[in-house]
Amino acid sequence: MNENTMTELLFMVLIFMVVILLILVITYIILSVKSKKRRKSAENKNILRTNKNVTEKTKKESVKSTSYNQQSIYKFMKFDKIEDNMIVQRNGKRYLMVIECQGVNYDLMSKMEKIAVEEGFQQFLNTLRHPIQIYIQTRTINLGDSIARYKEQIKGIEEKYRNKEYEYNKMVESGRYTNAQLEKQFFELTKQKNMVEYSRDLISTTEKMSLNRGVLNKKYYIVVPYYPEDSANSGQYAVEEIRNMAFSELYTKSQTIIRTLSACSVSGKILNSKELVDLLYVAYNRDEAETFGTDMAMKSGYDDLYSTAPDVFEKKIQILDKQIEKAAMDLVVDKVEKAKSRAQQLAEEKEQNMDALIGKMAQMIMETNKNSVEEGIAEDVIREIKDELGQQISKSDEKGDVSDEQIQETTSRRTRKAG
Repeated sequence: MNENTMTELLFMVLIFMVVILLILVITYIILSVKSKKRRKSAENKNILRTNKNVTEKTKKESVKSTSYNQQSIYKFMKFDKIEDNMIVQRNGKRYLMVIECQGVNYDLMSKMEKIAVEEGFQQFLNTLRHPIQIYIQTRTINLGDSIARYKEQIKGIEEKYRNKEYEYNKMVESGRYTNAQLEKQFFELTKQKNMVEYSRDLISTTEKMSLNRGVLNKKYYIVVPYYPEDSANSGQYAVEEIRNMAFSELYTKSQTIIRTLSACSVSGKILNSKELVDLLYVAYNRDEAETFGTDMAMKSGYDDLYSTAPDVFEKKIQILDKQIEKAAMDLVVDKVEKAKSRAQQLAEEKEQNMDALIGKMAQMIMETNKNSVEEGIAEDVIREIKDELGQQISKSDEKGDVSDEQIQETTSRRTRKAG
């Protein structure tokens, strides 16, 4: 073998080894990728399994947390009941009385008036010997009640205007009054008319204002608390005695606050039980309170443990009563219509077979009274009746339109009418 042949052989062996090495590298890379995919898939399955367990646990906890009962609702509301113008909390361990304050327009005051208000407020703060809470509640103004009152009042104004208009027209028609008297009455009539128009414009403007949900009103309250445990020997008193003590203490404190606030031109009043209900209702139902006030909620039964729907059996009884009434009315109407249609049908049949009925009835009358006339005359009359109306009678007999019962019924009716 020469040198060139040896070189070619070594070159071919080198190429073969490089190819084998590339194949091994590619195989290793493929196996590594597949192994990574398997590990990643296993990790994803573990993650999904873990997430599934967590999700199921969360769902169970969510279901468990959303199950409410009467006790959980009372815990959420943070108060037990309202009685004697007080809010009772913590099973009678805390009582609250609320003062509603009417503020003043501080910005429109003069400097001396502002100084007087500031001094009065400082005096109010200095006289406090117990904790208080200042609460501000923003409400949307509901003008529905005002509109209803305006409409009731305008009815009386319109009635008065109609009476004056009637009186003025009678005075003009009578011609017995002087021009001065007529002018005076016309002036009163015009004044009353202007009042009616002004009232209508007022109602229209108020109704337009009610459409604007941005009309807000702020109410200011001072909450005064009382803790029976602060009193000496509080454990020796009964519940009724503790409630009376709480009312006396809170009423005294509230009246002192009202008198002190009057020094800075702020008036106040103690809220009664109904007003406390309205305060708490707006606090817990901000959205519904705009269109569904406390009075409507009470009338709808929202004070019955949050159960607004009637009993299911009462609803079923009401539905069944309506169904029975409707079915009975339908039955009555159907029977009346059938009775009317039967009478109408008989009348139409008799009208259509009038000639046949007349002929048959004439025969019966003649045959019945046959003995009261000469024998030949009765037979001639019967024969003439048959000749004149025989065709109609025969046709009616073939159709079965005229029956002996119909003739007897007609005869009996004529007999009853004659009698």
